[in-house]
Amino acid sequence: MKISLGPIYFYWNRQEVFDFYDKIAKSPVDIVYLGEVVCSKRYQLKLDDWLDIASKLNEAGKEVVLSTLTLLEADSELKRLGRVCQESEYLVEANDFAAINLMSKQQKPFVVGPSVNMYNLASLNVLAGKGLIRWCFPVELAKDTLQAIMSEKQESLQSEIFAFGKLPLAFSARCFTARAYNLDKDDCQYKCLEHKDGLLLSTQEDESFLIMNGIQTMSSLSFNLIKELDDMQDLGVDIIRISPQFEHTDKIIRIFKDRIDGNITTEAAEQQLGPLIEYGQCDGYWFEKEGLGKINLEQT
Repeated sequence: MKISLGPIYFYWNRQEVFDFYDKIAKSPVDIVYLGEVVCSKRYQLKLDDWLDIASKLNEAGKEVVLSTLTLLEADSELKRLGRVCQESEYLVEANDFAAINLMSKQQKPFVVGPSVNMYNLASLNVLAGKGLIRWCFPVELAKDTLQAIMSEKQESLQSEIFAFGKLPLAFSARCFTARAYNLDKDDCQYKCLEHKDGLLLSTQEDESFLIMNGIQTMSSLSFNLIKELDDMQDLGVDIIRISPQFEHTDKIIRIFKDRIDGNITTEAAEQQLGPLIEYGQCDGYWFEKEGLGKINLEQT
C-alpha cells in the first residue's frame, strides 16, 4: 500500500511552499499531488512554479500528479484549467467535472479527488470508460460502502483513501475568511496568508469546530485512520492519502510509513501522532457516524 500527499489546501507564501516540498522530497511518500485547488486568487505560485517543484520531486523518485481547481467561476479559471489538463508529462487529478470532461476529450488518463461525488460502482464504471484510473474515496462515506464497491470494481481501477488530515467538507462561492474580516471577496487582501492552517471557528462553548479556509470549509479535527490500515490492506486499498499541514507533515508521513511496513505498532503510531495534531482527532464518517465522532480512536 502506497502513501500519497494530497494538494496543499491552505495559502502559504511562495518560499514556504518550496521549502515544504524540499522536505517532502526527502520523505518516504510515494505520490505527491501539486497545484492550487481552492482559490484562483492565490497567485504566489504559477503553473511554471508547480512544474519546477514537480520536476524536483520526480527526480527524488516521487510520482507527481497535477491537481485542478475544485470550483470554477470564471472564464480565466477555465483557461488555467485547460493549461493544466494539457500538461502531458504528469497525471492530472480532476476535482470537478469540467476537468473530467477536458481529460476525457483528450483521451488522457486521470484521477478524481475526494471532492468529486463518486458514491457507487455505476458512477465509477462510467468514468472508467472515459479514462479514470484512480479514485479517491469521498471522505463522508463509510467503510461498509467502500467494501461493497471494492468487491465489484474493475481490478485495474486504483483506490485511494483520505486517511489523515483536516477533512475537506465543502466549497462555496462565498469567501468565509474575507467575511471574517468584513471584507468583500474581490478585496480579500489575501487574508488567508495570515492563517497557515486556516481560520478556526469555535462553538459558544469555546470548542474547536470548523476551519474556514477562503471558500473552503474544513473540519478542525484531524481525520485519522491509522488504526484502519490493516483493514484497508485486506480490502485491497492501493493508496492512503495524507493531507498537508503547515508543520510536521514529513513526520506524519514517516509514522504512517513505519506503521504500513510493520516497523511500529498501532499504539506506538498513535502516541507519535498525538503531539503533531493541534485540535484533536475524529474518525466518525468511516464508521457511518457523525463526522466529529471518535469511534475507533477511543478504543484500546
